[in-house]
Order: sequence, then C-alpha cells, then structure tokens
Amino acid sequence: MKLHPILVGACSAMAFVGAARAETVTIATVNNGDMIRMQKLTDDFTAKNPDIELEWVTLEENVLRERVTTDIATQGGQYDVVTIGNYEVPIWAKQSWLEPLTGLPAEYDVDDLLPAIRGGLSVDDTLYAAPFYGESAMIMYRTDLIEKAGLEMPDEPSWEFIGEAARAMTDRDNDISGICLRGKAGWGENMAFLTAMANSFGARWFDENWQPQFDTPEWKEAVQFYVELMNDAGPSGASSNGFNENLTLFQQGKCGMWMDATVAASFVTDPEDSTVAENVDFALFPDAGTGNHGNWLWSWNLAIPATSDAKDAAKAFVAWATSKDYTALVAENEGWAAAPPGTRTSLYENPEYQEAASFAEPTLAAMNAADITKPSVQPVPYTGGQFVAIPEFQSLGTTVGQLFSAALAGQMSVDDALAQAQQVATREMKRGGYN
Repeated sequence: MKLHPILVGACSAMAFVGAARAETVTIATVNNGDMIRMQKLTDDFTAKNPDIELEWVTLEENVLRERVTTDIATQGGQYDVVTIGNYEVPIWAKQSWLEPLTGLPAEYDVDDLLPAIRGGLSVDDTLYAAPFYGESAMIMYRTDLIEKAGLEMPDEPSWEFIGEAARAMTDRDNDISGICLRGKAGWGENMAFLTAMANSFGARWFDENWQPQFDTPEWKEAVQFYVELMNDAGPSGASSNGFNENLTLFQQGKCGMWMDATVAASFVTDPEDSTVAENVDFALFPDAGTGNHGNWLWSWNLAIPATSDAKDAAKAFVAWATSKDYTALVAENEGWAAAPPGTRTSLYENPEYQEAASFAEPTLAAMNAADITKPSVQPVPYTGGQFVAIPEFQSLGTTVGQLFSAALAGQMSVDDALAQAQQVATREMKRGGYN
C-alpha cells in the first residue's frame, strides 16, 4: 500500500513533534569518584524517564567552580543541574539564583537527610539543593607502616604525634612519604585543608571586627608546621597535589598518612582500586591542644539554576540521584561500602552498611564533631568549617591559597606568604565594606 504524500508528511511532522518532546538536562559536575560512578548508573534514570536526555559536563574541581560561578552570576543558563558545595548554596539562594526544591515526592523523604547537612542547604526552611554526599575530614593511615615505625595511632591524635609518625614512616628509598596533604592552590583545594588545620591550631581568618588574622602566632605556627612537615615527610611536587592526586598516591601505597575528606574512605579501602586496602584505618582529625578537630563539614550537592528551561526534568534527575533508591542501586552494583556517605540518617542505621563499611562509624563521628557555627576556639563573625561563608571568600581564598602553595614549593618564605595574605585580606575586607 502506497501512502499519500500528504499523509507521509503529516506522519513525519508528528514524529518530529514526538522527538522534540524529549528534554535535555545539562549537568555540570566534578570529576570525583562518586560523580563518575553516578554517570555510569544513569541508565536506570533514563529507562524510567525516556523523555529526558542527559548531557554531562565533567570538570576538575577548580575549573567546575569557576565556570559554574560565572554562568550563574551572569545568568548564562548553560546548565540545568550544577554540582555545588554548601558554601555556595545559601549565598546563591539569597540572590535568587537557585530554584527551590519544593514538591519533591513523598518517597524522597526529606526528613531523612542529616539535620546538619539539610540545614546548610536551606534558607528560611526551604531546601535549595539536594546533598549527593556529605563529608568531614579525618586521618587515613597505613596500619602496617605505623606498626613498623613502632608507634600506635591514638583515637584523637595531636599534631605533634602526627609529625613524629609521618617522619618515622617516611621511606625515601622505597618512594613512601610519611604524609600526603593538599598543596594545590584553591579555596576548595589547599585552603580547605589549611583552614581546617589552622582552626585546629586555634587560628581564625578574621576577628569579631572582620580584621584579618594572618599576622597572629596561631597562623604562623600552623603554616610553618605544615610546610616543614611536608618538606620532611611529604611527596615531591606536593604544591600541585589536590584531593584526586593524593588519593592516587595513597591507593598506590606511596603515603603513610593522608588527612582529607571522609568520602575518600570507600576508595582507599576498595581492594579493586587500592593496593593497601587491607592495611587502612582511621582516626579523628588532629588538634594542637585546642580541642578543635578541624571542624570540616562539606557536602557536594545538586542544585537547579533559576535560569534552567528544563526545571521539572532537572528536578526529576536531582530527586533520583540523591534518593534512597539511588543508594540501593549503588549497593546492588558495587556493594554497600560504595554508597554515597554523609547525607541520610537511614544509611547509618542500615546494618548492611555498618557491616560493609568499616569507616561508617568514624565518618559519622567526624561529621558530628564538626560545628560550623564555631569554626575556631576564638570568637568569629562568620560560619563555615574549612571556608568562610561570605561571597568574597571564593576569590580571597584562592589568592591566599596561591601564596601558601608558593611557600610550600619554596618560592617564598612562610613569613612572606602570611604577610601578603594579611595585606590581600585587609584590602578585600575594606573593598567589601566589612571594616
């Protein structure tokens, strides 16, 4: 049977309209292991949502922050879903740059989100981003190397002990560094670690009158200790190392200790990826006699820019990727130990997770130890653990990070780096009208 040309044209037009109904959701995300895993599992989402196509923009952490911040501040509208931290969420929500996550399905169970994480993503009790994973910071260490050094890791070690242990575990002949710490410049790279470390030494970014504090003994002690420790016991080229680089070094057996995000625990204990999986244990982030153990509390979250032209489809994806069902999907495919941590109460009450994840208890302990309302033992006018929750911090933190990275690389002294940090911060605070 031969169709009339007009009918053929009509059928073609209908087919085109049907195809046009498929919405594209463009997702900007970071190249961390959990996000890469999410991309591999999205066949589950597209099977359930055949009318939604996903397009991925996967970037290194510093580049992601720069591009997403530029796009959202200029209302560029390039992305429908962005991966951002709990630093950006309240600031951007107050600027009306984010779509509120209202109307999520009942089975999403918003009340299951850990209170500290949910609170950091809400403004006036309205959720503006959904947490993909949450984290604090802790020590990951090689039990075989610390035993070989004749030492025993305390549950709550001091920085003095960490320095002793790192130097004792260093074995240059076998390419083993006693400790690996972030050195790559960036407010969310080396300054995330160094801010947490400085907090544990009793330092603070600003006093109650927003006066910068880099000229204080606490900052000098913290940064000097860090640089000397890394020179004595750290890997070569440490000023270029961020989270991913140190993760690789640790998994390859080249680090005795690594202090970083608790989310790394599932990767360093995975025998498929980590050569030292059977010899890893955990301890609380150190302090310097202050009782402050880093106060790091972070979450990577999925949010929808207000400029998105596919908000409903984007919300469907965000709900899928941060749901209990997604956690179960990860467990089914890769085991419970790989489940995204630090976001839901139900995960830590799950006996299967507790049994599979040796790091579940220390992760929750580290997160519970964090109090971002009191990041320093001294009074401060800001909140944030490893960051300062003001808009200027993104630029200021990166500039200061470049100075400290240069000090680590031996391009300037610690005193010069601190003096320049004081000058830059003072100028930025005056420009911002803080003092």
